[in-house]
Amino acid sequence: MLVAADKFKGSLTAVQVAQRVTAGLHRVAPHVEVASLPVADGGDGTVDAAVAAGFERREVRVAGPLGQEVTAAFALREETAVVEMAEASGLQRLPAGVFAPLTASTYGSGELLRAALDAGARTIVFGVGGSATTDGGAGMLSALGARFLDADGEPVPPGGGALADLATADLSGLDPRLGSVELVLASDVDNPLTGPKGAPAVYGPQKGASPDDVQALDEALAHYAKVLESAVGARAAEQATAPGAGAAGGIGYGALLIGARFRPGIDVMLDVLGFGPALDRADLVITGEGSLDEQTLHGKAPAGVAAAARAAGKEVVAVCGRLALQPAALGGAGIRRVYPLTDVEPDLAVCLSDAGPLLERVAEQIARDFLV
Repeated sequence: MLVAADKFKGSLTAVQVAQRVTAGLHRVAPHVEVASLPVADGGDGTVDAAVAAGFERREVRVAGPLGQEVTAAFALREETAVVEMAEASGLQRLPAGVFAPLTASTYGSGELLRAALDAGARTIVFGVGGSATTDGGAGMLSALGARFLDADGEPVPPGGGALADLATADLSGLDPRLGSVELVLASDVDNPLTGPKGAPAVYGPQKGASPDDVQALDEALAHYAKVLESAVGARAAEQATAPGAGAAGGIGYGALLIGARFRPGIDVMLDVLGFGPALDRADLVITGEGSLDEQTLHGKAPAGVAAAARAAGKEVVAVCGRLALQPAALGGAGIRRVYPLTDVEPDLAVCLSDAGPLLERVAEQIARDFLV
């Protein structure tokens, strides 16, 4: 049996989910062999999943989204690094209740990429999601050697809002090592940079952006792309509309500009984590995440796990905190049955606070249904 679940956001990490499910299974079927492979789709928790799969955790001091120094981690195994932008520039790096939609910067994410290069990485999986930022990756590019100047020749201030004053962009100083590494942009969203489906419109409100802020950011990022087109040519305009450009407040756009290749985050992570060999040894796969809903079907970890398992002819069940999908949708995704915590405890607040013990009880039921 293989437990390959994502985190229950706000309650349990992916590692803790695997531990709790395993404990519940063993309470009913103590002799069953259970392998765990915590998974992530490129968002927060991606580095932890890599470390659980045998990567080495590396820590470095970088700039947080407001410029404050934070300790962020990336994962390294041989010449492959897993870098998670949320470690440096994620919403969890903001003080409680504080948002900075116009001024939050991805500079620290660029510092993390530079640290991975310093560590000798030749392949970098850049997981993006959970960002506090909407700066189109300008901060990240600045940390890697790009210069963004206003009409007076001064560096524009941090954040997406200030890009409205951008006059010139100079990418000639980018770290030359970027040209010799494979950079993979791992994300579960394929939005363009701007427009009705762009980063500000779709994700800005989650980061505290008012309707006026959303409009200002959308205009600033469109202007940023035009200035970059003058600096590096037509590819800057093409990449602004490419899938993934709008990921994590547009950091996907910055990554594409420096040669990243976009892939769905869960597909990348399953490859990196060694899901195929683990799947070969399993008869039943247990996946899941905190909420199984429509978003799950669009590139989230459980859908990716289920698709890979179904292709290999393996049966899949899922655990979750709450279930908001119909049986037909679950069957179409390759999930035979779902075990939500709300079946055990209808109160969602209790599900959040006591997720661990409840998940063990759910796993006991899975063991009774499939192992006894």
